[in-house]
Amino acid sequence: MIDVRDLVVRYGPATALDRVSLRVDAGEMVALIGPNGAGKSTLVNTLSGILKPAEGSVAVQGRLAHVPEGRQVFGDLTVEDNLRLGGRRYRERDTAPVHAILPRLAELRHRRAGTLSGGEQQMVAVGRALMSRPDVLAVDELSLGLAPLVVADLVRHLRELNSRRGLAVLLIEQNARLALDLCTRAYVLEAGRIVAEGSSSELIADERVSAAYLGGVVADVE
Repeated sequence: MIDVRDLVVRYGPATALDRVSLRVDAGEMVALIGPNGAGKSTLVNTLSGILKPAEGSVAVQGRLAHVPEGRQVFGDLTVEDNLRLGGRRYRERDTAPVHAILPRLAELRHRRAGTLSGGEQQMVAVGRALMSRPDVLAVDELSLGLAPLVVADLVRHLRELNSRRGLAVLLIEQNARLALDLCTRAYVLEAGRIVAEGSSSELIADERVSAAYLGGVVADVE
């Protein structure tokens, strides 16, 4: 679904991504972890066409939807209008399929998005992305600023989308333990370069990765 090869992205003279290669196959859940400033958001913004590569290639098969860092909902619009904006490109206006996946959004449909809690806004951002009927979902910092119980609920929805609908997921996360618990494979990005990759179990067992990223505590997301 996603095939990135030798990707280089620059901001003026500064190189943000340096020969990055990454793939997400159909039906997979893959994590991209790393510290702040590593280039994770740059990668997903390049996948979405917001940024242009200086070198290398980016191929996306099927429809890709992007849940941006910080949610970025339209606060003055209702939840329903936020969802419909997500389907505008493909002329999708029926929000019922998203309500079936995220029933809480049906209850909130007439509320202004700016009045919602952080977790509810993140749900709106996910629902808005789902309105395009994507084949692959790129989620940038799912857990940022949210309580563990809220994160666990969002994780449950992602698992259901993957298992029941075959939606491929690229999860960009600072919370490495959460990402490795949720995804079967992962890449570690540091200073614009992939420094480790493999199955989540392999990376958890890697002493360097464990020492750098798994020292904290994460909520139980089972």
